[in-house]
Amino acid sequence: MNNIPYDHFAAVEMRVGRIVEVHDFPEARKPAYKLAIDFGGEIGVKNSSAQITTLYAREELMGRLVVAVVNFVPKRIGPFVSECLTLGVGDQNGDVALLSFDRSDIPLGAKVY
Repeated sequence: MNNIPYDHFAAVEMRVGRIVEVHDFPEARKPAYKLAIDFGGEIGVKNSSAQITTLYAREELMGRLVVAVVNFVPKRIGPFVSECLTLGVGDQNGDVALLSFDRSDIPLGAKVY
């Protein structure tokens, strides 16, 4: 493990958003969804590609709160531009589980710290 100064961590803008659209992404090399995530007034809606098809059906993602890095440079993935990185962790099979909340009243755009 490499130690980093706190200011490096502080430079990464991790924010809470709500998934407002979910689409299949058949052009992706690995199975993925195209997500539109609403981060509230200051940031707005950003697009993200997420390899979460094994653990989540499209229907159960709608309206779900997620955490994403919103200040990375956009990344082109085939015909799609991912504007943020939706965060999750790998389970024992290597499938990605989204970070989740024990409350539903977290405001959109709230900063993770």
